[in-house]
Amino acid sequence: MNGAGQTLYLKLPQNSIVSGRTVCIGDAAKLECSDAGIRRTVKKIEICRFAENARRGRTEVFSVLNLIQAIHKIYPELEIVNLGESDFVIRYEPDPEKKAAQYLKVVLICVILFFGGAFTIMTFIEDVSVGKVFDRFYERVAGVPSPEISPLEVSFCIGLAVGIMIFYNHVGRKKITDDPTPIQAAMRKYEQDVDTAQIETAGRKGTNIDVDD
Repeated sequence: MNGAGQTLYLKLPQNSIVSGRTVCIGDAAKLECSDAGIRRTVKKIEICRFAENARRGRTEVFSVLNLIQAIHKIYPELEIVNLGESDFVIRYEPDPEKKAAQYLKVVLICVILFFGGAFTIMTFIEDVSVGKVFDRFYERVAGVPSPEISPLEVSFCIGLAVGIMIFYNHVGRKKITDDPTPIQAAMRKYEQDVDTAQIETAGRKGTNIDVDD
C-alpha cells in the first residue's frame, strides 16, 4: 500500500527525552491515522541512532521535513499534516537517575534555599530596622514598652510563612491550586529558551538533521 487516499497527522513537542540509542518516529511524535497499519509502521521508522559511547544529555535537532521524507519513502502518496513543531529537539538520557540521588539533590537545594532565604530576610530587616519600627508602633498603640517578643513580630512571622506558601502555591507536598507554581513556570520558560537556542544554533551551523537538498 502506498498510502493513497490516507492522511497521517503528526504532533511533535519541542523537546523529547529518550533512553534508547535507537530513536523511532513513535518516540518523538504522536500519530493519528484512520489506517492502523500505517500508524504502526510509521511509529517504527528509525530517524536517529545515538552512538554507544554517546554521553548523557546528548541532543540532536531535527526538522519535521526529515520525518516526512522518511515516511514518504515507504508511503509516497500519503498525505501528512503536521500539528506540532516544525523543528524539535531529542535529548538522550540513557540511565535514569536513582531516586536516592534525586532526594539528596532536593534536600541539598532545600538547605541552600533555607539558609540563603534566612540570610536575605535578616539582611533586609537589619537594613530597614523593622524591629525598631515594630517597637515604636507597639509603644504608640499600647502605651507601654514593647516586650521582647511582641504580637507584631509573631504576626510578621506567621504572615511571612503564609505569604511564601501562597506565592509558591504549595503547603508541604500539596498544591493550593492547580496552577503551575512560579518555579515550574520559570523552569518551563528556561527549557523553551534552551531548546530555541539549540535549534537556532544548529540551523546556523547546518548541523540540524533535515531533508537532503
